[in-house]
Amino acid sequence: MTGVALITFILLAVQDVTVQVQLLVWIFTIRIVMVLASFISYAVNSAITKARYEHAEEMDFEAPLTQLVWLTSIVSIVLTYLTSFAMISNLGDGMWWKLGTIISFGTLAGALIPELVKAFTSVKSRHVREVVVSAQQGGASLDILSGLVAGNFSAFWLGTAILGLMSGAFFVSTLGLGTLMLAPAVFAFGLVAFGFLGMGPVTIAVDSYGPVTDNAQSVYELSTIDEIPGIENEIRRDFGFDVKWDNAKRYLEENDGAGNTFKATAKPVLIGTAVVGATTMIFSIIVSLTQGLEQDIDKLSPIHAPFLLGLIAGGAIIYWFSGASIQAVTTGAYRAVEFITANIKLDGVTKASAADSKKVVEICTRYAQRGMLNIFLGIFFATLAFAFMEPFLFIGYLLSLALFGLYQAIFMANAGGAWDNAKKLVEVDLDAKGSALHDASIVGDTVGDPLKDTSSVSLNPIIKFSTLFGLLAVELAVSISGAGNSVLTHVLAVVFFLIAVYFIWRSFYGMRIGLDLVDVKRELSDDLSADELTGSASAAAVVGGMERVEEGLELQTIPARSELHDPRS
Repeated sequence: MTGVALITFILLAVQDVTVQVQLLVWIFTIRIVMVLASFISYAVNSAITKARYEHAEEMDFEAPLTQLVWLTSIVSIVLTYLTSFAMISNLGDGMWWKLGTIISFGTLAGALIPELVKAFTSVKSRHVREVVVSAQQGGASLDILSGLVAGNFSAFWLGTAILGLMSGAFFVSTLGLGTLMLAPAVFAFGLVAFGFLGMGPVTIAVDSYGPVTDNAQSVYELSTIDEIPGIENEIRRDFGFDVKWDNAKRYLEENDGAGNTFKATAKPVLIGTAVVGATTMIFSIIVSLTQGLEQDIDKLSPIHAPFLLGLIAGGAIIYWFSGASIQAVTTGAYRAVEFITANIKLDGVTKASAADSKKVVEICTRYAQRGMLNIFLGIFFATLAFAFMEPFLFIGYLLSLALFGLYQAIFMANAGGAWDNAKKLVEVDLDAKGSALHDASIVGDTVGDPLKDTSSVSLNPIIKFSTLFGLLAVELAVSISGAGNSVLTHVLAVVFFLIAVYFIWRSFYGMRIGLDLVDVKRELSDDLSADELTGSASAAAVVGGMERVEEGLELQTIPARSELHDPRS
């Protein structure tokens, strides 16, 4: 979306056709150069890591990934300046280094933001350790509260970092870019997002690292390979080395922790590109609606009521989406547990069958698809509704969607990452599996998974889809209204809005677990009755046991008759 936004902006805001062509060619070349920078950095980092850790017994699994991110950022920045000098130095007034610097702010963000995320999600971070300490002292309740704190604090610091980088880009845009285009600040923000995406190959790589390590650890644990008789001799025969099961387990656990951290670092980078890119696309819509910023500028203000209403609507949609996506996970998880409880009886010897496992996956997939359908149709018709209501209301809606979505996504991603690695810290560093602390950390991780793996990452396509599709929808609405059919556009807006409300309603009430409070009361009564029966039996057993113990004590303490006459007694 960022590339589309920049191309649209250049065609609308740059008047000189020659400059348009130069900037378009420059942007496409920069993209190719950044991909090459990623390949170069990967090769160099691989060689360094192999030389350093090939024969090492211990390894910091986060170090090579951090090194790769920073190396890519530095190489990309250097190549950006060289390419800019070679291609657009003839624009004059030092335009090559100004535009190169603006892109470099985004490239730097691609390395700086992961460092900030690690401060809240890494197993080494104070926030994750605080979650563990809280869980130890106050159980699952404090575990969850500390994770929420980490998520909120991370939103502040990451938002501040993005603010600083975009402010730097804005300052550079005031150094003469206005001679080339309208609203150079908006173009600068688009270039920042473009620089963000310059780290795309590496961002995707470190993001993919998380699921790979997670599944590797799970496959090892579920395979129970270490329990197979004679497996050590078989591995020694086939692969030529002795197995160290304890090391293998520890390495996989530590690697999984590093994967959790870097999986979390990718999410803010991706959502950041969506938001900053959406800003550029929104400005393209504004330029189109205001005839090149010549008309109706006063409507881009909270004084214009529809614009303010759009700001409110965007925030409402973000929070509905967050709830709807979590609800889909909640219901799917309940149905899966319901099936497992009814059909899979594991007594420590029996193992689950492949058919049962496939059924669980099928249940989860079914509810994921049902939730996705409701959410997509809700977003689709909401976008149409706001676009047809009033163009400047729609501008406010898109801006609000981007800004609320940015902070909501960062909060959920990093809170979930903190809970995830807090559990990993308990399992690996404290070796406390099976303890009350581990149980509390599992609760936190279970709460965090739908936040970080479902809701937060899904906000990225929601923002992009709404902006790109909205561009077409608002142009259609304006053309219909301009043809003298303004009443029709408002009627369609109401119809679209009612359809959106239906799917929004369905995303909860059509995805409920299905039980009512009466059912809960009945289950509680059944459990209470069972407890009373168990309690009565237990009490009788205890009383009987005490009587037998007392009898035993009496037998032990009262001497036999023969002993009474025995002088030795």
